[in-house]
Amino acid sequence: MADLAAPMDSTRILIVGYGRMGRLVEELASENGCTVAGVLDVDLNANAEALSDGAWGDVDVAIDFTTGDAVSQNLPRYAALHVNAVIGTTGWTAQRPAMRKVIEDANIGVVVAANFSIGAVLFENVAAYAAALVGSHADYAAYLHEIHHDKKIDAPSGTALAIKAAIEAAGYPKSIDVSSSRVGFVPGVHTVGFDGPSETITLTHSVRDRGTFARGALLAARWIKGRTGWYNMKDVLGV
Repeated sequence: MADLAAPMDSTRILIVGYGRMGRLVEELASENGCTVAGVLDVDLNANAEALSDGAWGDVDVAIDFTTGDAVSQNLPRYAALHVNAVIGTTGWTAQRPAMRKVIEDANIGVVVAANFSIGAVLFENVAAYAAALVGSHADYAAYLHEIHHDKKIDAPSGTALAIKAAIEAAGYPKSIDVSSSRVGFVPGVHTVGFDGPSETITLTHSVRDRGTFARGALLAARWIKGRTGWYNMKDVLGV
């Protein structure tokens, strides 16, 4: 699947996981400075079998939108192949310390994010800044509500948990009420609110389509090429 006409500086990617996100990454790769060197779906890569020793030597970065269980199998294979990776899969938090050690021991680079939307990452910083301002006013209480499509399994979303952590890290002293809705085909909406005696401040980030996640993942792939270490999208964006 190599593109022989690709620019010399194009980042060669291996797409692992060929659901909606994998297909979008493939569709948008060329216009975002990347060349698709290969695609592995669940059948081709059962138990990470397609990531065997000596395979994919021409790949710069693997972009992985699979499942939590699959990531735990795939990441050690990327490390053994010395292929950097962008991981957009959620649901493997418990395995992260062990996987991080594998990556560090192999001296490769990985970007791990629950949300690759550039706007969502910036929104987290905006919410934290607002929380620092509001936190000193005892009458204001905070809430966080997120909406996703009805096929999304984890609730609250990884993005919601990251926003909550950022608000707490900014010094917001009170508990934050977090709620989730799963309905229809919503790509993702996150709303942070600060409610006072007579008014409410709300901040909302809405995703119109999933292209934003694919573009962010491709940006992360270009950024992590040639780097070593464990990073997130804040590192990629420099915020």
